[in-house]
Amino acid sequence: MKIIDWYILKRYLATFFVMLLMFIPIGIVIDVAEKINKILDKKVPFVKVAAYYGDFTIYFANLLFPIFLFLSIIWFTSKLASNTEIVAILSSGISFTRFLRPYIIGASIISVLALLMGMFFYPAASKGFNDFRYTYLSSKEVRKTTEVYKKISETETVYVSSFSYTTNSGYNFKLEKSKVNKDKKEDKELDYIINANSIKWNPKDSTYTLSGYKKRTIGKMEDKLESESSKTFKFNFKPDDLTPTIYAAETMTPQELNEFIDGETKRGSGNLNAYLVVKYKKWSIPVSAFILTTIAVAVSSMKRRGGMGVNLAIGIALAFIYIFFDKIFGTLAEKSSMPPLLAVWIPNIAFGILAIYLLRNARR
Repeated sequence: MKIIDWYILKRYLATFFVMLLMFIPIGIVIDVAEKINKILDKKVPFVKVAAYYGDFTIYFANLLFPIFLFLSIIWFTSKLASNTEIVAILSSGISFTRFLRPYIIGASIISVLALLMGMFFYPAASKGFNDFRYTYLSSKEVRKTTEVYKKISETETVYVSSFSYTTNSGYNFKLEKSKVNKDKKEDKELDYIINANSIKWNPKDSTYTLSGYKKRTIGKMEDKLESESSKTFKFNFKPDDLTPTIYAAETMTPQELNEFIDGETKRGSGNLNAYLVVKYKKWSIPVSAFILTTIAVAVSSMKRRGGMGVNLAIGIALAFIYIFFDKIFGTLAEKSSMPPLLAVWIPNIAFGILAIYLLRNARR
């Protein structure tokens, strides 16, 4: 590498990490000011508060990664442009593509760090951050699910309109049991259906009490019906199967996430989009470092009448648009039929096209 490469690369990395060190303490101060009353009221031990803000640092840095990257590159590249250093570099015969090389090397380093953080550090930090928030700071229930439809075995499927992990109870329970057709092994016939107005988990003996119990057994000539006001059963599923934590996907390592998705897929479970979105984001975020770097250089490498302020305004706007795209398409993938892979990569595809366009204009 030449002197100019080291010069730009050092400023790239130094500005990025200084930006992190500047904004993370600000985020912590704001968070402390907002939550200090609840922390004092609930007398949360200092050790847990300190651990929470350690997790908060990683969580916050990962969440605002695009903004930090954009601002740091635009900041020091705008200074290079205002000091006519870029003009001098290009006038010496170095092409704009060659000028980009140290930026791409810097983006590679940041990309590897983002990948390692997303794979190994972020899951644990996310668990600590969310556990603390829901345990001490939030009035919301962390494990309450609605409209659960889950296949618990090859022949059994359960449905419950809502289930609360706190009260160990749910409403509008339904279990469908099938049997394999002896003549056609691939076909399954409905054996019986169990309905109940409510279901309650009994942790002492690992049983469930069904209120408003009704069972319909399918017969060849006629069905058999039975009903009771209350009946206790031992099913082969646990409350954890009905109520995963709402942030469970974020807390899994890649191996745990893949094993969970494979297991649920084999069981025929639906609604895995939230887990697939997290899985694909672990790879899309590192790639975004290259796209965002290219856009930031293209935007800030020219002198503008408004100076650095205009470049920073453009950078902040683009960074927030990127985060908006990322959040909106991620939510669409979780709540609709949009393919998670496409939803996760749409922001990178859209901003990749923008990067190519801006880069071509910058070369001119």
